[in-house]
Amino acid sequence: MGDRWRVEVDRGVCIGSGMCVGHAPDGFRLDAARQSHPRAEAADASEEILAAAENCPVEAITLTLLTGGEPVFPPED
Repeated sequence: MGDRWRVEVDRGVCIGSGMCVGHAPDGFRLDAARQSHPRAEAADASEEILAAAENCPVEAITLTLLTGGEPVFPPED
């Protein structure tokens, strides 16, 4: 069984670029105010969700392992 991630968006940082939806439409949605929301609090690890986090222009998306809480993105220094 693969990893599962906790997906969070800091809506105080999100600028509504929509990059996350472009990379992972099954993982993110924009609300009426163009703020990003994960479609689910937990998701199977996927290249699409990781790409969404990596390409967010303001780094508003964080991914952590659901079990253990280790950071996936952004990585620890």
